[in-house]
Amino acid sequence: MKGRLIYVELKSGYAGNGPAWIDIAGASKSGNTVYSNGKAFRSLKGSGVNGNYYDIDTLEEYWISGIKKNNQDRHWTGGGKILISHDAIDAYLAETGARQLPQNIFPTTLAPAEQSARHQEIEHVKLYEDAETGELPRSRAEMIKAKTRPDG
Repeated sequence: MKGRLIYVELKSGYAGNGPAWIDIAGASKSGNTVYSNGKAFRSLKGSGVNGNYYDIDTLEEYWISGIKKNNQDRHWTGGGKILISHDAIDAYLAETGARQLPQNIFPTTLAPAEQSARHQEIEHVKLYEDAETGELPRSRAEMIKAKTRPDG
């Protein structure tokens, strides 16, 4: 997904109208982590409630996909403005064939789409056992369902 134009929308706590942006994604060497707007995302591999990725720092669920050429990236029941990185505008216009940005998309400066020291630390932290059961979660996705964090 590195260098790919993506649509990102926060799903946790929102009903189709969470903060959303379009950016050129960064990715880890393995491709397992996607970086955008200063955040690091891992796939939920179909186990999410509303999203398909989660923020490794906050455990919030996000919807990440390629952009739609018809500007219908938001869920049909949702709405709201969509931010776009200044660095992604030319790629967006080329991919959609549009001459200008749609009225609901607003240029902005987003945080870098790259791994930070904090992301590296989180990605290499062990999953801690449940204090009550003594069991380890099978994945970070399980931790999201349990609403716990790997670092306590």
